[in-house]
Amino acid sequence: MFKIFLTIIISYFHFSTLLAQNNYYLTLRSDTVNLRQGPSFEHPIKLIYKKKFLPVLIIDKSYNFRKIIDHENNSGWIHISQLSKKKAAVNTKEKTVIFKKNSEYSKPLALIEKGKLCLVKKCKRKWCKIETGGFSGWVEKENLKGRL
Repeated sequence: MFKIFLTIIISYFHFSTLLAQNNYYLTLRSDTVNLRQGPSFEHPIKLIYKKKFLPVLIIDKSYNFRKIIDHENNSGWIHISQLSKKKAAVNTKEKTVIFKKNSEYSKPLALIEKGKLCLVKKCKRKWCKIETGGFSGWVEKENLKGRL
């Protein structure tokens, strides 16, 4: 009985790990992208994104469409031609500090608000170099959500 229970538990964790690995981030290719209710052009438009490079989590695919979830938990389908591999992320913490170097002891350059879109230049261990609002500097990776 114990072996069966253990096998079920191991299978569950293995399956959930596989599901998590299939999800990945892409960004919006242009300033106007339609989010549809289903995976075809015949499905109605749910909403229209107006922010280029907004990161979206890909959770499913159907031919040339990808099912996404955005940072506000909106979900729907976007045609693959409207998605990009450009690195970008959304700040997830209130008043995140942008530092000149990848250290807390470095000179602070600016504060960014929660939800601010950041273009990611590169990442090292716990830090990512970003550009946003005319500033370029380093923020802690744990404060970003998106394609890093």
